[in-house]
Amino acid sequence: MINKVILVGNVGQDPEIRYTGDVNNGTKVATLRLATTERYRDRNGNLQEHTEWHSVVVWRNTADVVEKYVKKGTQLYIEGRLRTRSWDDQTGAKRYTTEIVADTLQLLGRKSDGQPSQGGFQTPAQQNSYQQPFQQPGVQQPYQQPAAQPARPVIEEQPDDDLPF
Repeated sequence: MINKVILVGNVGQDPEIRYTGDVNNGTKVATLRLATTERYRDRNGNLQEHTEWHSVVVWRNTADVVEKYVKKGTQLYIEGRLRTRSWDDQTGAKRYTTEIVADTLQLLGRKSDGQPSQGGFQTPAQQNSYQQPFQQPGVQQPYQQPAAQPARPVIEEQPDDDLPF
């Protein structure tokens, strides 16, 4: 079974940073709202827009990156999974919410936004790794085939006497 979400959108408000437990011993968690907009032409040829708002939850080291570099308007690439959870509100009614738990987060945008223009943002630990997106520790990532290597030149001039027969 697969539960995978890929989003590219803009942050709608500054992220909220919290800790499970206390600040010294707890786990950092960031929550943010991400807007994705679909643009299409209707039957009359008029341009239409539909914006969908997504609740995104980011944990641990990736939450550190969100705290330092993400603000309202930041464009993000997010990969994660859907999670629905429930709670009882103040009146005792059961409430539900569906959110995206981010496994991978990459900052996008222009240099004028204070962010790199291509390839997203890298933390110092990632600058030596080959443009890897932020990943939540402890989450098993699916296998990704390595990037294709450039073709090696074919040497056409080979002596005929090297043949074994």
